[in-house]
Amino acid sequence: MSKHKPFLLVFSAPSGCGKTTLLNKLREKFPGIGFSVSHTTRPRRRGEVDGVDYHFVDQDKFKQMRDAGLFVESATVHLNSYGTTFAAIDTLLAAGNDVILDIDVQGMRRLQAANHYDFVSIFIMPPGLDELSSRLRLRDTDSEQVIKQRLANAVAEIKAAPLYDYNVVNDDLENAFTELSAIITAERLRTSRNIENFS
Repeated sequence: MSKHKPFLLVFSAPSGCGKTTLLNKLREKFPGIGFSVSHTTRPRRRGEVDGVDYHFVDQDKFKQMRDAGLFVESATVHLNSYGTTFAAIDTLLAAGNDVILDIDVQGMRRLQAANHYDFVSIFIMPPGLDELSSRLRLRDTDSEQVIKQRLANAVAEIKAAPLYDYNVVNDDLENAFTELSAIITAERLRTSRNIENFS
């Protein structure tokens, strides 16, 4: 198999859309995909590991990093700060890996504005707001107030879906996984990422 030029795969989705499950399945299926671990001020949830799920830092540390220009993108979501460092991405790309970025709509817009990396953007949609509400409650990780805020944010995030290269509806996990797999395969075969193979 020819080696393509590595690129970023940017994923966004409202909370409760099954994004984390899908990303874990993609990482198992596709060799040569790295995961950019973001920094966040959000409290750690049950089972999360520092440095694996996120780099958990306090607000002061996050501000220091942002002011030093270490983040290619950063945003505040649900009152918590999230950011992706240049170093996290560059290390993975230099190793020849495609890189998954799990960021929100604000982050995708900032990444787009920075115009620093070759990336493909994918928005994972819920089958509907009623189903999303049910999933958030079944997850049993947030208070009712937080769930209502997440649903309100979801409405705004879904309005931004047309900004993305691809929209995938996760009404069935296996179908959504198949569609995402097809996107990655197609993008790896894009001529612009394989042009050196023909020169």
